[in-house]
Amino acid sequence: MNLSGQSHNLRPPVSKLLGISAYYHDSAACIVIDGTVFAAAQEERFTRKKHDHNFPIHAANYCIKEAGLGSARELDYVIFYDKPLVKFDRLLETYVSYVPLGIGSFIKSMPLWLKKKLWMREDIQDQLDFAGEILFAEHHESHAASAFFPSPYESAAIITMDGVGEWATSSIGVGKGNKIQLLKELHFPHSIGLLYSAFTYFTGFKVNSGEYKLMGLAPYGEPKYVDLIRSELIDIRDDGSFKLNMRYFDYCVGLKMTNSRFAGLFGGPPRPPEGKLTQREMDIAASIQVVTEQVMINMADHARKLTGERNLCLAGGVALNCVGNGRLLKNGIFENIWIQPAAGDAGGALGAALLLHHQLLDGTRSVDNQHDLQAASKLGPKFEESEIERFIREKGIQATRYPTWEALTGKVSDLLAEEKVIGWFQGRMEFGPRALGARSIIGDARSSEMQSRMNLKIKFRESFRPFAPSVLREKCSDYFELNCDSPYMLLVADVQQARRKPVPKNGAFGIEKLKQLRSDVPAITHVDYSARIQTVSETEDPIYHQLLKTFYEKTGCPVIVNTSFNVRGEPIVCSPEDAYRCFTRTNMDCLVLEKFVIEKKDQDNLPPIDLSWQKEFVLD
Repeated sequence: MNLSGQSHNLRPPVSKLLGISAYYHDSAACIVIDGTVFAAAQEERFTRKKHDHNFPIHAANYCIKEAGLGSARELDYVIFYDKPLVKFDRLLETYVSYVPLGIGSFIKSMPLWLKKKLWMREDIQDQLDFAGEILFAEHHESHAASAFFPSPYESAAIITMDGVGEWATSSIGVGKGNKIQLLKELHFPHSIGLLYSAFTYFTGFKVNSGEYKLMGLAPYGEPKYVDLIRSELIDIRDDGSFKLNMRYFDYCVGLKMTNSRFAGLFGGPPRPPEGKLTQREMDIAASIQVVTEQVMINMADHARKLTGERNLCLAGGVALNCVGNGRLLKNGIFENIWIQPAAGDAGGALGAALLLHHQLLDGTRSVDNQHDLQAASKLGPKFEESEIERFIREKGIQATRYPTWEALTGKVSDLLAEEKVIGWFQGRMEFGPRALGARSIIGDARSSEMQSRMNLKIKFRESFRPFAPSVLREKCSDYFELNCDSPYMLLVADVQQARRKPVPKNGAFGIEKLKQLRSDVPAITHVDYSARIQTVSETEDPIYHQLLKTFYEKTGCPVIVNTSFNVRGEPIVCSPEDAYRCFTRTNMDCLVLEKFVIEKKDQDNLPPIDLSWQKEFVLD
């Protein structure tokens, strides 16, 4: 354990701790009270700037208010999720090693370091008006803490994988009771996260945002470049470690991820952003996905041997690769896997706060090896019915309020069966990048048109992108080859054979595969017969479960489409105002705000859909 602060004269376990992540990407805040994660949110949801990296003042203020505190002065500690001075040391050492090649990148990065990052303690004091103890955790310890402490397990192996923290890029550790220990680390520049981001960049997607697009594109291609990647770019070892050939990468010193040598390996320059997708990009995506999964498997195998644990906890940005997670589970190296829903930098705020409570303050931790402590990751703001009613009245919106949840879910299930696309806004907002039934756009998974309609007319995004299913937990195995919970949409599994429809073996290639129906729930079946599954249980989300159950009783299908409530380039909606704005900007048919149902056909004087909002959000 290596926390730093003004002193180490820490008091016994206390009740009010604020974790902060900031100034890299996905800034966030989290408040922990007596060891319980009480509230957590990303800054982007309040500022409406996707992946907002600025100090999370709005998120912090929300957490403080949600905890019933008058101000940050009532907090006992604030903890930052990594160590800026150690990270700055890594940057300086890297730039010096490559002089003069890195001067452009160095000059570009320095202003934020000199104004903010090097003065993090003073910045936290000023931003929050906080005069108490401020501590700094190590980046991968924060990830490891976010993976283990909210998990259901008394003990578990821990793997963290991301781009880079201070020096570490991956780690293997172990958690027991209320303590964690990191046993091994890989260091910069050798990073599976940065390797995957390099391919994200090369295929024309945005780094630190478009990696999930690369994962979704992979099934359209063939992994024809695997041998080339393994012979030229990465040396993967049996113990889970690896080494990159830095001759092909530019991220140490340049403003790009790859260089001309990399382009030479793959027959030409990177695809320009928004350029035409070709079979090359699809094959590259398939290939790097295979290589990434092999690294994950090797690392997990070594972690099992090193720790002897039967449970595994994952965090770090690479843990959002749900295809790789699904392969890990199917491989059977570990009996059980739990993945932090906010696995990226946002979750570092949560991990840092829990690290302080358990590791340094020796706070108690009680688990049952079945149920996690993440509160379904519904940790963000909730809006009372009175607030929503006032908003509807002030806007002159035509809405129907249903008196009971039974009546509401009955109406919405009818609309779903009519193939209407619905914005679903219920309860506390999710923490993490996935919509889990609180801020979701939902539709009928049986519809052959739903996938393309949602992509092109609702989300305004690339047609190849797959959609995830929400399924009744008790009916999951009837539709998917998955026999465990997947409440956070972080596991991919195949659709059951009995649900599949055959397609010609020598038929369509690439994006043309989209036109082939592959199952009786085609809207959520990817071209390789896989799906990114969210299981919905009655105990964790009774209202969303009731909607699915009612839809099942009416249609015989316990599966619906669930995608995040936003348009391309926009953060997931937070407030009723955000939701209504998104509703009016798209071809969505209906908006549900708690017990209020707003149908577009009932609205008078709605202007034609104006796509000028696309200038407001930077495409991801």
